[in-house]
Amino acid sequence: MDRSTLILSLLFTLTVVSTSTLFSPVLAGTFDTDFDITWGNGRGKVLNNGELLTLSLDSASGSGFQTKKEYLFGKIDMQLKLVPGNSAGTVTAYYLKSKGETWDEIDFEFLGNLTGDPYTMHTNVYTQGKGDREQQFHLWFDPTADFHTYSVLWNPHHIVFMVDDVPVRQFKNLQHMGIQYPKLQPMRLYSSLWNADQWATRGGLVKTDWSKAPFTASYRNFRADACVSAGGKSACPASSPRWFSQRLDLTAEDKMRVVQSKYMIYNYCTDTKRFPQGFPKECRL
Repeated sequence: MDRSTLILSLLFTLTVVSTSTLFSPVLAGTFDTDFDITWGNGRGKVLNNGELLTLSLDSASGSGFQTKKEYLFGKIDMQLKLVPGNSAGTVTAYYLKSKGETWDEIDFEFLGNLTGDPYTMHTNVYTQGKGDREQQFHLWFDPTADFHTYSVLWNPHHIVFMVDDVPVRQFKNLQHMGIQYPKLQPMRLYSSLWNADQWATRGGLVKTDWSKAPFTASYRNFRADACVSAGGKSACPASSPRWFSQRLDLTAEDKMRVVQSKYMIYNYCTDTKRFPQGFPKECRL
């Protein structure tokens, strides 16, 4: 292991300590105890004694699940293996979201493609019901050949999207600049597999090939080093684990810049056609 890899590995090693009775740290869980399959009429399945979950999509319906608990700040990890082969028109969504009309949300979405063409990994951050902060990437591996870890680090300082512990995007807390940041609303983790062929692949030009159905995505190794919201509380206690104050060091920031320079295919902060009157404030900092 080279020095840079070692430093990044150490950066993302989290230590969990005890919290108050209204919040508790959550570690590795099983799908049969920590999740509810919420829709799909049997198309979502928990297998291998709760160690594996699969979602499927056919012409009649997709499927989805959610965590039983809500979280307010934490580091959330899940390993996913995406729909293989011709996945054009399908979307595998994996995201944190709060309740209500002015919700907060932290999104991964994986947009399927024709066999041999790369998936698009779509990311977005919503605050108070407003999103429009899309960044998209092509991955540097085949996400259908094996499981890979997709993570969200969410604390009062920033939100970091990570792939196999490599940071790919950071959304900083800039509330002092008048930019909204999700910090008060607890969120559940959700995932769904659904048909979006009106827009998902090449702007909707390529439609879902239902002769390839059912389409299946697989999940394992869920881990949430997080505070569990309970009793109406809206903040983590002072005795929070290391991730509560964790920031990216220079090595991690360098790795993120490399990923963005090589694999980012869309950035709302550079879309002049979309923002002819000027970019959002966070893009100008």
